[in-house]
Amino acid sequence: MNLKQLEYFIAIAEEHQITAAARRLHISQPPLSYELAKLEKELGVQLVVRGPRSVSLTEAGKVLYERATRLVALARATEREVANVGSGAGGTITLGVDPSCAGLMPADRLLDLRRRFPNVEFEVRESATPGVMDLLDGSIADIGVVRTPFKSDGLRCRFAAAEPLVAVMPPSMEVGTEAACTVDDLFGTPLIVNRRLLPEVEKAFEITGGELRVAITVDDPRTAALWAREGMGVALVPRSLIRVTDTGEQFIKTVESRELETRPAVIWKAQHAPSDLFRTVVALLGDLS
Repeated sequence: MNLKQLEYFIAIAEEHQITAAARRLHISQPPLSYELAKLEKELGVQLVVRGPRSVSLTEAGKVLYERATRLVALARATEREVANVGSGAGGTITLGVDPSCAGLMPADRLLDLRRRFPNVEFEVRESATPGVMDLLDGSIADIGVVRTPFKSDGLRCRFAAAEPLVAVMPPSMEVGTEAACTVDDLFGTPLIVNRRLLPEVEKAFEITGGELRVAITVDDPRTAALWAREGMGVALVPRSLIRVTDTGEQFIKTVESRELETRPAVIWKAQHAPSDLFRTVVALLGDLS
């Protein structure tokens, strides 16, 4: 099994068709089919189920796809970094960024880095915090920008100040004062909540003893804000996200609750052997302030 075979397999898995995968790879179909059969024979398992018009992954194929995407990404990142450092161009840093931190990135000091070192290349991979942790664990990402809650075992962390959630309210669902609302104000209101923050929301409502009505759960808080804009409910999202999200004519009010605060953080593996470029980027990211 080699990187070329893995790249071929990834194309097949993502295109769901041998012909389309061959077109994407700029090769003819027979060599691609041959490499797939060779890979299946080498591993001793069937990786795809061939249909008349498409192919689908077997359970073994799904496992290989997950591993292959990581291995190929790591190999490409390594090639770029070694080539850039060897040529004196600077290097490559891969950032794993939780979409809920989009309002905090890029930090102003990263813009300074970009101006001073134009040959430094950034690769940004977006995923929810658990996905960013996986990227760090697999050495695909060098640095993560995430949001609590998360387990910090084996990590070095720089936490930003606690950030409140805000309620994105359609006019027909407005509650609270001009600039803020409480958990009590939200009793019985249809809420749109990030799945990761659902336990904190449930805890806040349990403490106050009111009715929690979760209408929609989402994986990306930006989606929550957009659905609120369409009148589907009141979205609870981090305050900093508002600066990069079009909320239309909705009311934006701070939710006054200590239970509904989160902290962004810059994280990296504790055992990471930092390069000069890595240390510079971490220093410039600081605490995301």
